[in-house]
Amino acid sequence: MKKLLDPDLDLEPLRDRTVAVVGFGNQGHAHALNLRDSGIQVAVGARPGGAGWTGAKAAGFRPQPVEDAVRDADIAMLLLPDEVQPQVYRTQVEPRLRQGALLAFGHGFALRFRTLEPRPDLDVGLVAPVGPGHLLRSRFAEGGGIPVVIAVDQDRSGRSWDLVRAYAKALGGGRAGVLETTVADECETDLFGEQAVIVGGVAALMEAGFDTLRNAGYPEELAYFECVHQMKLLVDLVHEHGIAGMRDRISRTALFGDLTRGRRVIGPESRRAMQEILAEIRDGRFAEEWVHAKAEAWKAPLERARTHPLERVGAELRAAARGAGDASPETD
Repeated sequence: MKKLLDPDLDLEPLRDRTVAVVGFGNQGHAHALNLRDSGIQVAVGARPGGAGWTGAKAAGFRPQPVEDAVRDADIAMLLLPDEVQPQVYRTQVEPRLRQGALLAFGHGFALRFRTLEPRPDLDVGLVAPVGPGHLLRSRFAEGGGIPVVIAVDQDRSGRSWDLVRAYAKALGGGRAGVLETTVADECETDLFGEQAVIVGGVAALMEAGFDTLRNAGYPEELAYFECVHQMKLLVDLVHEHGIAGMRDRISRTALFGDLTRGRRVIGPESRRAMQEILAEIRDGRFAEEWVHAKAEAWKAPLERARTHPLERVGAELRAAARGAGDASPETD
């Protein structure tokens, strides 16, 4: 995988071009603000009267209905939820986006699973920051950045790669690393990471650990501190120093327990489940399930998670920590 840094990247392909950022939510606000601060002309497309419209005005933009924002744009970046993109593209973007423009996405779902079909005359690309929008914006404002993954799905002009590289630089990606890949690889690894590790896997692991201690009669507060609170402390060490570096910075008792017990928790059964999850992503079963999912289907499990004792105990402990100046326990 090719990695590019700021000296390898050039903003010139975006000079005198207009980028229409469609959506001003989690990712949209960060894209629009970072692009503007990089000297790029930005138009914001949003639903009149909606939260994005209000937020864009508060940030100093003059938001427009989506069809108006994309009409004169050279690049249209769709930063709407995956389930909303197809209809907005077909009804508001496709009829107005000029011939030969670049249609871009912040995540490859719509392209990988063809929930929409870009016009054949368009360039089509991907510029996907590896992190949430608030982090993309805050790191940029501090003079840094987060990694950005880029790809090209359709290159009619022969200039698509230059444009997505320049866009990634304007977001601040070159300060942390811009990685060139394919739409399929970005989408499939992103979905897998969310489901099996960084969201689904970690949340299930913390909840299971909390339940195990609580059901064995230990105080809920200790169960929370040991299985939830300290997760951030360890992940911060991994983020800064890698897994090996984290192991260098914990107690020898913790290290011995890690090396002798960890694989019993994440053992063959867990690894088989990960392989099954990846297979469902790659063959389209997850996409099919998600596209046809009804909100009612996941209201009940979401409500169960929100009312789990872990949430109550955590809220109480976090409130107490804030009141005491966050004098919280340290990891060993």
